[in-house]
Amino acid sequence: MSGGGLLSKLKNLDAYPKINEDFFTKTMSGGIITIASTVVMLLLFLSELRLYLRTNTLHELTVDTSRGETITIEVDVTFPRMPCAWLSLDTMDISGELHLDVDHDVYKQRLGSDNRPIKEAEKHDVTATKKETPPGPVGNATCGTCYGAEDTPTQCCNTCDEVRAAYRKKGWALGTVDHIEQCKHDSYLVAIHEQKGEGCKMWGKIEVNKVAGNFHFAPGRSYQQGSMHVHDIAPFGDTPMDFSHTINRLTFGKAYPGMKNPLDGLKVKQVVGAQGSSGMYQYFLKVVPTVYSYVDNRTIHTNQYSVTENFREAQGGAGRTLPGVFFFYDLSPIKVTVKETQSSFLHFLTSVCAIVGGVFTVSGIVDAFVYQSERLIRKKLELGKLS
Repeated sequence: MSGGGLLSKLKNLDAYPKINEDFFTKTMSGGIITIASTVVMLLLFLSELRLYLRTNTLHELTVDTSRGETITIEVDVTFPRMPCAWLSLDTMDISGELHLDVDHDVYKQRLGSDNRPIKEAEKHDVTATKKETPPGPVGNATCGTCYGAEDTPTQCCNTCDEVRAAYRKKGWALGTVDHIEQCKHDSYLVAIHEQKGEGCKMWGKIEVNKVAGNFHFAPGRSYQQGSMHVHDIAPFGDTPMDFSHTINRLTFGKAYPGMKNPLDGLKVKQVVGAQGSSGMYQYFLKVVPTVYSYVDNRTIHTNQYSVTENFREAQGGAGRTLPGVFFFYDLSPIKVTVKETQSSFLHFLTSVCAIVGGVFTVSGIVDAFVYQSERLIRKKLELGKLS
């Protein structure tokens, strides 16, 4: 078969026959339709390009089967009317026991009446049951009295903390400590009176077991009495406590794109006076384990949460409500997996071809309809049939 015959056969397969330019008829309506179709084509192309470049997320729900893990809680709370010496931060799990065996990195900073720092931040001991012995205890060489709370005749109470511990062991209430010699130079009581009228900012990280529990900001030193977690608020007497607070940040893990923490930036102002009183601010959190997977297969294991709020007004009497800010958290059995997805280039190319072909075809149909309508109207006008 000659080369010319092959080329002739290929020419017969041409599905796009060419028309001589002399047979083209260009109209004003065709130009307008061409400009409009070009604009539509460009807008659709830009929209498809934006969708191609955008990263989408896919959410999946599965049962959380992880065990023996821990959760890192990042907290940052400001108390404009509660001194640092008055506040303690404690964590408890569902059994009610203090978390004494986990790592904590919590700091607090004293604030003036204008909410400006007045002293450098210092590390806070979350395990508040471990108290420091004040320097220069009374009676190093002698045995200090426990003021009737001795278990044995030879028991000694040489510090203010030891006197408090003896009273707690007896189940007695230790009200005023003015008459107790060991408490006259107690650094804790000195700090309580010195910082009156100040504010406090507490922030840091708390690592807890992955079980339901709570952490709370409350006044006074805390201790364990049997199975009860108790705060000693006797040093404050009847002083009103203003637990107005601002939750600057509260998270249960690392942040991921699009993550929302509902308590971040929350401001609560307490009304103290004849019509208001201090009380317990309660936040009930439902923590949902979350895994975020990037397009490049990097993953973040974290947690998100929802919250409901409640205020419990302080009650007087023996069973009075402990004022403070309490966060009760519970773990959801459902785990959320968030995966980033992105359209393939082949899908993008197919969409672009569909846009070009579709707009070109539709504009051709519209142009043909307009052109034939113009011709029909023109002929009728020439024949005088169109009134």
